[in-house]
Amino acid sequence: MNGISRLDIKQLRVLHALLDLKNLSQVARKMGLTQQAISEQLRKLRDLFDDRLFIRQGNSMVATPKALSLQQPISDILEQLESLLEPDLFTPETYKGVFTISATDYATQALLPQLFKITRRDAPELKLIVRDFASDNINKLITAGELDLLITFPEFIPNNLTYVTLLEEQHLCITGCNNELAKAPLTLAQIAAYPQLVVSPSRANLRGSHDQWFAARGLKRNIVMSVPSFSAVPDILHTTDMIAFYPARLLPSNKVKELEVEALPPTFKVIAAWHPRTNDSPIHRWIIEQLQNL
Repeated sequence: MNGISRLDIKQLRVLHALLDLKNLSQVARKMGLTQQAISEQLRKLRDLFDDRLFIRQGNSMVATPKALSLQQPISDILEQLESLLEPDLFTPETYKGVFTISATDYATQALLPQLFKITRRDAPELKLIVRDFASDNINKLITAGELDLLITFPEFIPNNLTYVTLLEEQHLCITGCNNELAKAPLTLAQIAAYPQLVVSPSRANLRGSHDQWFAARGLKRNIVMSVPSFSAVPDILHTTDMIAFYPARLLPSNKVKELEVEALPPTFKVIAAWHPRTNDSPIHRWIIEQLQNL
């Protein structure tokens, strides 16, 4: 058996205490052991280092040059071992690292600008990367550690991820500010008949998130255009005759206006999701807390 395999932490602590107190009985009391146990550990240390280490002189133990040469290295080792058990102290002001967020087009506009204002002010050394939200590949990326946090909708994440609800959002019915539509509340039948624009970030088709809601009322929407981004909607509506359902948090805009309708579709949740292995990550907890307070 080689030397390092014969050395344990208790022996280092005994040697450290003997160098400090220079008395077997005092070391025994400090460590809650018998004097015989301390003597046995000293015997093992002498064998390990091939040196007497301490010579009895009256009631004291006088350290040999070899023992004295070990004092600082052993003190450093024990201090480093203690630090392993100390809780991580997280302060945003001094945190240095890279954090990658995958966000939907909605989240990039509605939440991230406010989050980045906070991080630049309170965590200036934090570096942030924002990636497009690709629902088909999200589990692989977050499991591999290539993503730290997702900001999206519950139906877009796999079941193995942890998440919290950040807010509940409402779609409002809007049109270009110059469009002349009825000022009285529009019926759902009237809304369904108007040419409509939908946002479809991941699927290029003429389908919208509220199709089933209309269908349950016996109505089929007149969807005539699909775009991949919410940011394009105000500009398009401003120059066309279309209407759209648009998240309230992205309004107001000087290019569109809200239409009064007899009923609005159900609200939807916006969530932050992460891999369970980062449940105790201080930077994750801090960023999520900032998002929840927006």
